[in-house]
Amino acid sequence: MRTVELLLDEAAELAVRETWRRLMEAGLPSQARHRSPTNSPHLTLAACPELTAPIRWELAEVATALPLPTRFRGVIRFERPTSVLAWALDLDSALADLHRRVWEAVASDSPPATLNPLHEPGRWVPHITLGRTRRAGAFADRRVSELLPTPPLSARLVSLRSYDTETGALEMLEPRP
Repeated sequence: MRTVELLLDEAAELAVRETWRRLMEAGLPSQARHRSPTNSPHLTLAACPELTAPIRWELAEVATALPLPTRFRGVIRFERPTSVLAWALDLDSALADLHRRVWEAVASDSPPATLNPLHEPGRWVPHITLGRTRRAGAFADRRVSELLPTPPLSARLVSLRSYDTETGALEMLEPRP
């Protein structure tokens, strides 16, 4: 699969990495445990089996909307099939529009059964993952919130990239000139 992701500005990335460090030092699941050089704070917009030429064409157009300002809303937790602790982002009209355009691009040239329905507009919850595990309820302890620094009030989503989950390769998706 190929993901389509947005990267954060430097200050927001550093804040997320500091939170990863705090979770890891407390012995909790943390994205800091993923030592791959491709591991960086990001916002996943969609995933598809392949970035075909038509999808790439549309994504290059989407990339022209960057950088895009965003606001953090606070901590959010997800359960099933994995436990996830994250910082939620505000789904304002600009981010919703950018996400819809990415979804339409990947859906336009991918078999429908290969797309994650949680990425569909209307179901998608924008968030930056802080920690994840297969252990149910891993972040249910109230003390977890005390470990976390306050997220930045605002940030910028600065670039679009794709991650190949099979090869581990990253590709920056540049705007069309």
